[in-house]
Amino acid sequence: MEQWFKQKWFQWMLILLVTILWGYSWILMKDALQYMGPFTFSALRFVTGAAAMLLIVWLLRAGRPPRSALPHLIVVGILQTSVVFILVMYALKFIDAGKSSLLLYSMPLWSGLLAAIFLRERISKLRWGGVGLGIVGLLIVMGADALSQQSKDVIIGELLIILAAVSWGASNVYYRLKLSDLPKLQVNAYQMLFGTIAIALVSWIAEGGEPVVWTPESVYYVLFTGVLASAFCFTIWFMLLGHLDMIGATMPSLLVPVFGLFFGWLLLGEVLTVSVVVGSALILSGVFWRI
Repeated sequence: MEQWFKQKWFQWMLILLVTILWGYSWILMKDALQYMGPFTFSALRFVTGAAAMLLIVWLLRAGRPPRSALPHLIVVGILQTSVVFILVMYALKFIDAGKSSLLLYSMPLWSGLLAAIFLRERISKLRWGGVGLGIVGLLIVMGADALSQQSKDVIIGELLIILAAVSWGASNVYYRLKLSDLPKLQVNAYQMLFGTIAIALVSWIAEGGEPVVWTPESVYYVLFTGVLASAFCFTIWFMLLGHLDMIGATMPSLLVPVFGLFFGWLLLGEVLTVSVVVGSALILSGVFWRI
């Protein structure tokens, strides 16, 4: 298997598979709100995903993190899993799945800005141009909604998604500061575990008395997003990281919102407005420019 990961065709086949699964999962996240509350779904998804990730870590003998790393794993878990998916799932009540994926995957822009502030990474004028392009794209998407007199819930939902993207970017920077020496697969499994505990607590407080409608569809949504989109895709992704250069490693974050917008249009009938298309092009160009 290790030899296969060194083959370019196999790498790109896996990249395509992972990004399609991640893009498609946005449709399921949106549709799952018909059957349960947003926080309950996130809790069920990540309980399933964390259990699968820990099983994978055990099977691959990745080991346990040192005790000294546990506080940092808790911080990353809250930033990367708890905050991101609590905000995303709540925002999906008000905005389209495709647009949500686009706004969330502005994350590399915020990662770059936060790395410049906290890691003292130098940003060239060219990369500042990429950050500027991405921010202009975000303003076009949100500004068009404001000018078209969308409800306040839509605007608030978009702001929540952007806040989630900033939190994801912050988790990347914190990981670089405190956990970069640990195996990536180990970090992801344990941060997901701690993040899941926080999501479950929020779900119990906010939606503890709300019913969950169990159907074949709702079970499928939980299992797909938990086992495939979370555990399986992240495992494949971390295995690919050892064989890809920076551009190859960043490509999935560019392709996911593309598939998210496509599946939203194809399966949910979401409208691709001019502002979304133009904003998408600018955001993705800005992210790619940062590479």
